[in-house]
Amino acid sequence: MSVEQAYQARIDAGQLTEDSAQREAARKLDDVLERLSEAKPAGLFRKETKVKGLYLWGGVGRGKSMLMDLFHDLSPVKAKRVHFHEFMGRVHDEMNAWRDMSEAERKRADHRVKGAGADPIPPVAKLIASEAKLLCFDEFQVTQIADAMILGRLFENLFEERVTVVATSNRHPDDLYKDGLNRQLFLPFIQRIKDECDIFELVAERDYRLERLTEAPVWHVSEDANEREKTLDEAFDRLTLGARPNSCVLHVKGRQLQVSREAAGVARFSFTELCARPLGSRDYLAIASTFHTVLLDDIPLLSKDKRNEAARFVALIDALYEARVKLVATAQAEPEALYPEGDGSFEFERTASRLFEMRSRDYLALEHRTPPRAENLDTDKTETQA
Repeated sequence: MSVEQAYQARIDAGQLTEDSAQREAARKLDDVLERLSEAKPAGLFRKETKVKGLYLWGGVGRGKSMLMDLFHDLSPVKAKRVHFHEFMGRVHDEMNAWRDMSEAERKRADHRVKGAGADPIPPVAKLIASEAKLLCFDEFQVTQIADAMILGRLFENLFEERVTVVATSNRHPDDLYKDGLNRQLFLPFIQRIKDECDIFELVAERDYRLERLTEAPVWHVSEDANEREKTLDEAFDRLTLGARPNSCVLHVKGRQLQVSREAAGVARFSFTELCARPLGSRDYLAIASTFHTVLLDDIPLLSKDKRNEAARFVALIDALYEARVKLVATAQAEPEALYPEGDGSFEFERTASRLFEMRSRDYLALEHRTPPRAENLDTDKTETQA
């Protein structure tokens, strides 16, 4: 099956409506699939064929992530799909681990990297290439100088390892790291991306994500637990366009944060999972960085007896709000009535105000913004099929 055929199947199933720009993007992705299928493996005196990738860019909600889902599932080679922010977090962790190795340890790792030395970039690129020959990046954006200064050499090594890159982004490559510090040092990386990837703009006029978000209220009040669950079931299916749900683990500062249900950049949690356990700002930053939309079940009435849960909820909403994550929630009351009195109720008023703003069309139309990585955030994601 091709990406275009999978796209047509979604239309036939009533999950999508015909969009000529999306169909053309599907054909561009099929071109990559064809090149991957025809690539020749390494021989005695030759390297494997280098396969040109695709950089797919366009406005928020145009269907880029949906098409990437279809493409990734059809890959004829070992593929890895990852949020670009997560990927760079892991790269920095691996580089630091390599620097911390003794010379003897690096030599023992020489089976992985021939001639391994103190420079961490070649061994990290070699490790990544050993895990996947196709890297599929969601939300490709560069905002951190620490990322910008290593991307050129990192991707040079990845391309030398015959890794193919397919990326989605809201920006043309020429606008990456725009106005960033020492941007002139970043320009060769932009040119390399243009050389190694076809550049295609998905020019769909409609913001489908916004339409799906505004199709139904994003804050649902009900005392019926079955009704609340059904409401978020329907919201998850609508926002993911029926994509196959996965479970994943976010690794935060040596701890594991289980995400039991996620797909297409949308994650679902219960209030108990996120606010009744000893989680903190690092966990919420990891969630806000990884997912553009969060569904939250069963927000209860809060009081001084639940001051710890309330404090965590405030921290969660702050992280989501700053990253412009979209929140769809079920609750036992409207925001202003969640914490009407008791210790912390006055401070909760700011959170209630943010929750109202997060329901507005203006907020729902905002682009997801990856927050700066907190010092030593140490975030990675391991994904498994649910």
